[in-house]
Amino acid sequence: MEKSSFLKINPADSVVVCLEPIAAGKTINVDGKDITLLRDTPAGHKVLIADVAEGADIIKYGYPIGHAMTDLKAGEWVNEDNLKTNLSGKLEYSYAPVDEKLTIPAENRTFKGYERKNGDVGVRNEIWIVPTVGCVNGIAERLAERLKEETKLEGIDAIHAWHHNYGCSQLSDDHENTRKVLRDLVLHPNAGAVLVLSLGCENNQPRDFMNMLGDYDKDRIKLLVTQEVDGDEVEAGMAVLRELYALAKEDRRTDVPVSKLRVGLKCGGSDGFSGITANPLVGEFSDWLVAQGGTSILTEVPEMFGAETILMNRCETPQLFEQTVKMVNDFKEYFLSHGEPVGENPSPGNKKGGISTLEDKALGCTQKCGRAPVSGVLAYGDRLQVPGLNLLSAPGNDLVASTALAAAGCHIVLFTTGRGTPFGTFVPTMKVATNPTLAERKANWIDFNAGQLLLGKDMLSVRNEFIDKVLSVASGSPARNELNGYREISIFKNGVTL
Repeated sequence: MEKSSFLKINPADSVVVCLEPIAAGKTINVDGKDITLLRDTPAGHKVLIADVAEGADIIKYGYPIGHAMTDLKAGEWVNEDNLKTNLSGKLEYSYAPVDEKLTIPAENRTFKGYERKNGDVGVRNEIWIVPTVGCVNGIAERLAERLKEETKLEGIDAIHAWHHNYGCSQLSDDHENTRKVLRDLVLHPNAGAVLVLSLGCENNQPRDFMNMLGDYDKDRIKLLVTQEVDGDEVEAGMAVLRELYALAKEDRRTDVPVSKLRVGLKCGGSDGFSGITANPLVGEFSDWLVAQGGTSILTEVPEMFGAETILMNRCETPQLFEQTVKMVNDFKEYFLSHGEPVGENPSPGNKKGGISTLEDKALGCTQKCGRAPVSGVLAYGDRLQVPGLNLLSAPGNDLVASTALAAAGCHIVLFTTGRGTPFGTFVPTMKVATNPTLAERKANWIDFNAGQLLLGKDMLSVRNEFIDKVLSVASGSPARNELNGYREISIFKNGVTL
């Protein structure tokens, strides 16, 4: 059979997506009807397949992605110049639960992880230096470099200082968000040992912060307050780090059930193929993991706008529905309180790749969480409490959202992209390409090519290949961002800096 040059995603759609560039004047046959393209249309972009009047909705994925800004003819290239979002302010929502059970069999798969004293499991065994305030970032970096030189990383996966700009001169929610994310970092099981490095006079007071950790492993987590050190704080820090290193280097990987695995779901630099290849693939993986008793987390709340009711109606209880409504409307209020529209999101790269409105992006974005019911809803900085699919409040910004996913307890972030990005957060950040061209061009960034799906490979075989890849990374194979040394954290900020 001849390979098609376009795809109609849902029978109800009024557009098709070009799988390759299609020139003006070319005729395509959609549902038995010939459509002649009126303009050259790039790959990943949308072509209208029926006349639409000004103000009428345009349908993709079976849902409206906005309305026509003028009368449009079949064959027109649909983009941000002629399509406008339907999104405005906050909405009232009603709960209409969808009772869809996953029918994916248990496979009793395992990965090789590090079992921690509290019963948690890590997929890396690293030594971390976590500043309580940005003032000691330089000391933290120097300590990390000294320890790397001294130990040559024998028995340890990596050593990192997680620098940030905060911990002082912040008020209310910003202050608490910083403390919560740093707490989550210190307690993360991918760290075999942590040095909490403080200045001493900051708002994020060191001993109050340590109390915030709860019942932590005092052999593996140590505090150094640099203002209290007589003499060289670097030498004092090295003495503590040598003790931590001696403990952590003895840790060994053991077989762990896949039910212990927790992954974050994120997309960035999306294109018109994101909702056709990479996001559905990650959704299939998420459903498989949840069916094994594992956990996935979806965030990027602004990129739920336009698809939020799909998630709301998958909530297991009315209470979870109300929490999801609050999460969505609180984020809309955040936009409105700053004088910003709730429908402004697709970046220049998104638009160039074929995404024209926030609804267009959201309906593709939310496919990353498959069909599983929503089992938990987390505020920013919260740590996971229940297995299964969770929703997390955080913005769409790649660095902030990925940090939030890792802080919630994810071992790995699965990051789909159609444009490509090199960055990684403080856990392995696997890049999943939406198209084969990106996977080839930026092989040094990309961990997995979901663009195979455009070349005729079936979803089940690609999903099984992807499962093997994720479990390999969980067992110690480095993600591309780790090989490149691209790792950082970013903390959400909303208020005043003193």
